Amino acid sequence: MKVKTIHFIFVLLCGIIRMYSQDERSKKVNHDFELELEGEYRYFYNDALFEDQKDHFPSFAVRPEYKAEWNKGYESINFKGFFRLDVDDERTHWDIRELYYQKAKNNWELSLGLKKVYWGVTESNHLVDIINQTDAVETFDGEEKLGQPMAQFTWITEKFGTFNFFYLPYHRKRTFAGEKGRLRFPVVIDKDDLTYESSASAWRQDLAFRWKHYFDIFDIGLSHFYGTGREPLFTFDLTGNINAFYPIINQTGLDLQITHNAFLWKLESIYRRADAQEFFAAVVGLEYTFSNIDGNGLDIGLLGEYLYDERDELALTGLQNDIFFGSRIAFNDTQDTSILIGGITDLESSSTIFSLEASRRFGSSWTAEVEARIFNDIDQNELIFSNFREDSFLRISISKYF
Repeated sequence: MKVKTIHFIFVLLCGIIRMYSQDERSKKVNHDFELELEGEYRYFYNDALFEDQKDHFPSFAVRPEYKAEWNKGYESINFKGFFRLDVDDERTHWDIRELYYQKAKNNWELSLGLKKVYWGVTESNHLVDIINQTDAVETFDGEEKLGQPMAQFTWITEKFGTFNFFYLPYHRKRTFAGEKGRLRFPVVIDKDDLTYESSASAWRQDLAFRWKHYFDIFDIGLSHFYGTGREPLFTFDLTGNINAFYPIINQTGLDLQITHNAFLWKLESIYRRADAQEFFAAVVGLEYTFSNIDGNGLDIGLLGEYLYDERDELALTGLQNDIFFGSRIAFNDTQDTSILIGGITDLESSSTIFSLEASRRFGSSWTAEVEARIFNDIDQNELIFSNFREDSFLRISISKYF
């Protein structure tokens, strides 16, 4: 992130704190600080597809969190930081995940600063989730996001639902794996080489809106984003070189969840329009949960989803005509043990990706996680996943909380 952006946000927040510290009602401030230290090891057990790629990736991560509340909790400063040291130089990175001021009053909220916002209901691909840039070197599944500079205004009504308005003054580029890293293309992509369609580059002023509401068993969200897209648009020339830029897009999204007894019916769909590309994509599926099977709180959920993307092989996710199947197991014990196991298979080829995610607490302040991704019989015509066909891996992490 640009140093001047961080400086601007820091000065803004300091000014807010100074202003409210002069108010008698705001003198009592509640402070909360937490720290997570994580040791991680990733092992890629197949021989690397490209030169200079490594097999073993030990790393260390730090995640500090701080919150200060005053005015009876209606105002706060929120901070979440992140730093990772890794064998892959590009995966050694730091980020301010969140650093924002929030004020709530009556039926509205205002947030100013860096923040993470999540939209979506499906498991395998979050199409509508567009506010934050993906931290592509941190996780394979795109679940980790970078902090986004924003002003967010939320208006909450009982009858008409919740309205969210976003002003996004700065765009953050996606980082890709470095020369030593796995899960990369044949050509190492330097994020600084990626250009912008807008002449304002990263400082183009973007806008977004989302409405959400519930009707009986229906939870619905409608959103629209206008600005520089979070996904770069890739083009490939005849010699195999990759060219990429961030286009200006209009994206309209719909997310819907229907809760009926033990069933959850889910839908996410988007229509995205840009000068260079126009497409429709959707994820539709269901989840059925068998509750308290053993009488001790064991829940087992069965998941199935269909993924469609009009871009076909040009979809950056590689998910254009695929089926996701899986199971979510929650033991609901004091150790918070959980397992998510599943796979994605391409309906047009033999390509299948199996996945496993499991976590469990130990004692009062330790957590262990295991993750596995297995790329099986990947079709070499797959534009995205063919580059990862030798990148099956096992990840183990141990975290300590203070």
